[in-house]
Amino acid sequence: MVRNKPSSASLHKAAMEKQTASDEKVTQELLMGEFAKMRLAVSNPTDPNNRESFTTRESLPIRSLGGDSWGPSGSIDSEERLGQEKIETLFEKMRKSYQFPSGETGINGTSGAQTLFEAFHSPNDSLIPRNLDTKTPNAAKHATILKDPEAYAEPFISFMTENPTVWHAIQYWENKLEDAGFSKLSPRDSWNGKLEPNGKYYVNRNGTSLIAFSVGGAYKSGNGIAMVAAHSDSLTARLKPISTKHNKAGFVQLGVAPYAGALNETWWDRDLGIGGRVLVKDEKTGYISQKLVKLGWPIARIPTLAPHFGVGMFGQNNKETQLVPIIGLDNSDIESSASSSSSSEQFQTSNISGAKSSFVSTQPPKLVNLIAKELGIEKKETIINWELELFDTQPSQLGGLDKEFIFSGRIDDKVCSWSSIEALLSNSSSEDSKSSGIISMVALFDDEEIGSLLRQGARGNFLPGTIERIVECFNDSTYSPNILMETYAKSFLVSFDVTHATNPNFLEKYLENHCPRLNVGLTVEADSNGHTTTDSVSTAIFQRLAEKCGQKLQTFMIRNDSRSGGTVGPMLSSAMGVRAIDVGIPQLSMHSIRATTGSKDPGLGAKMIEGVFAGWESVDEEIAGGKGW
Repeated sequence: MVRNKPSSASLHKAAMEKQTASDEKVTQELLMGEFAKMRLAVSNPTDPNNRESFTTRESLPIRSLGGDSWGPSGSIDSEERLGQEKIETLFEKMRKSYQFPSGETGINGTSGAQTLFEAFHSPNDSLIPRNLDTKTPNAAKHATILKDPEAYAEPFISFMTENPTVWHAIQYWENKLEDAGFSKLSPRDSWNGKLEPNGKYYVNRNGTSLIAFSVGGAYKSGNGIAMVAAHSDSLTARLKPISTKHNKAGFVQLGVAPYAGALNETWWDRDLGIGGRVLVKDEKTGYISQKLVKLGWPIARIPTLAPHFGVGMFGQNNKETQLVPIIGLDNSDIESSASSSSSSEQFQTSNISGAKSSFVSTQPPKLVNLIAKELGIEKKETIINWELELFDTQPSQLGGLDKEFIFSGRIDDKVCSWSSIEALLSNSSSEDSKSSGIISMVALFDDEEIGSLLRQGARGNFLPGTIERIVECFNDSTYSPNILMETYAKSFLVSFDVTHATNPNFLEKYLENHCPRLNVGLTVEADSNGHTTTDSVSTAIFQRLAEKCGQKLQTFMIRNDSRSGGTVGPMLSSAMGVRAIDVGIPQLSMHSIRATTGSKDPGLGAKMIEGVFAGWESVDEEIAGGKGW
């Protein structure tokens, strides 16, 4: 399995660290000074000079000696006669929590130490400690159970910034699953004898779709599955098979095509990076492997035409001729002869690949060189193909007066996918999962934005086929369609995709009483024409699940005079016959290159989905006395 290369710090973070290095040093010195006072008080408790409050800055959260709670600093007087052992224990807890001078895990559960300055300038909720499953490798980094929804915001925006393409996102989730004790299954091998109760597994298709599941300790073939389906793809622009274009007016341009609704008005004048997967052939073995690349600095830009030319920029532009990214300059034609210039501008009808040509000859030479250098490829000819796309390089970040917003690209539907995996990791590491009689499952599909028709899409056999193989593994001696249909009848599907938050500037476009808000809770999506799979039964089920885990729900339905979008819910529920509902995290500016959701919403999503996994078995028994519908 290919791992992400360690990424360099983003520009905004680097600037912050540079500007605040001195502040960080002062903060560490102040904190160390507090502990020096505490040690002095213990070593000489009768000295009246030591009778003072050792933690005078109320903004400094200190972990209590007796538990895991965080709170404002308190006064520790020498008369309390704290022993040296307790002082050292407190010091060690503080050192580990704030990661000075060293440590493996940052405050937000990410690898790498978090500095004191970063800790003090993060939202207080990000300092809340987690209950960790210490039995799995690197559980502190990858199987965290966060207490409050706000604590999920920072890890989510970090994920969004560092994983800009669908390939990077899937690889990120595979790495997290591996580190949390999940085992990878090969679709080319038999799974018989490999699955067992309390096991945790995942399977990949095409490097862009993923199914992960944990098996309850009391599971047996024919029991139900609590499954969540989201999509891993987002609107983007992908390089054409032959992306080289003739230079115009000294500009090097790049041939790209819109994926779904990309290259819309919001893509003008954005700083665009390039990333994706590259297929490389090993000259010694002849094997072809996949390598992921992201050129994270702005390389491409689609420039607008100044209004002085009297041409309106938005709505009537040709995506083939007027939304062509510029990626560099080449004024060599000024010095070339007229004949060579004329020859270079001849229109080519095709480029035939074969033994005497190579893929890289059809791509911009400087781009090929950059990617080869980034991946450490010595011979560019070993690059046999690639799938690359453009992405907005502006980092995801918190915004608003109280940091109540998340501003980011690709929120649709990375946010629901991310929350689903977080919920599965948390649920699979809980004690309750050991006695559970069901399977908890997350399925992330590619190609939702273009109809889900490809093999890695939700219309394919990825999810039904995976479930069929699981059912067979746990009862291969008597396996039959009866057991599979019994499984479907006892299962529940949550189709989890973003929905529309209420835009305050266009209230007239929303249906009254169906206006979701940010940072409140998940939204049940309804549609009278079957574009979603929600009905009265699934709504009652989901409301009961929300009650059991203490979560609030909202409702969205589009007006009769507007067009409704679709989800993977109807196609999956109809293929398997499972009860299903469509729910989503609200966001503003859907299908824009930059969108907005609430800073609590990724956490609210994770909490609700974890509630689905934890509560489905008991709620299923409540439906018609366990007979269901």
